[in-house]
Amino acid sequence: MSVLDDLKAAYPARYYADMNKPCGWYDMWVFSSADGLPAASTLYAMTAEQWAAKGGNSGTKSMAVENGALVDYTAPAVAIPLKTQAASAQVWIQQQANLAAAMGEVFTTDMRAYVKAIAAIAGGTDATSTALPDQPADVMTASSTT
Repeated sequence: MSVLDDLKAAYPARYYADMNKPCGWYDMWVFSSADGLPAASTLYAMTAEQWAAKGGNSGTKSMAVENGALVDYTAPAVAIPLKTQAASAQVWIQQQANLAAAMGEVFTTDMRAYVKAIAAIAGGTDATSTALPDQPADVMTASSTT
């Protein structure tokens, strides 16, 4: 028996997907040995049509095996911690402060409240908020000293 015959005996479907999310792909008949390969019983056997649909040997579509079927896979959204979001908001605040200073303007009352709220979240003194406050519509007003 040849190596290919051995692989065909161990992996009769030729194409397989593993159970990871997203899944990995195997064209079993290209290997020179089954050593180190997962057992066929731990893999999802694919048809040639499914293999072609994911892009064949040169393409990899993100897919996963769910409830015994091969389906498109969308990675779950990565949750960005509120404290990190607040630190990012501080960059925008600094840009607004620079603009206000350059234009001889000052922050509105709403903007000052926003700055304080963001600083509390970023600094950790506000640990109860679950979302950032909305950015104020009016950021600057003419300075009363000009």
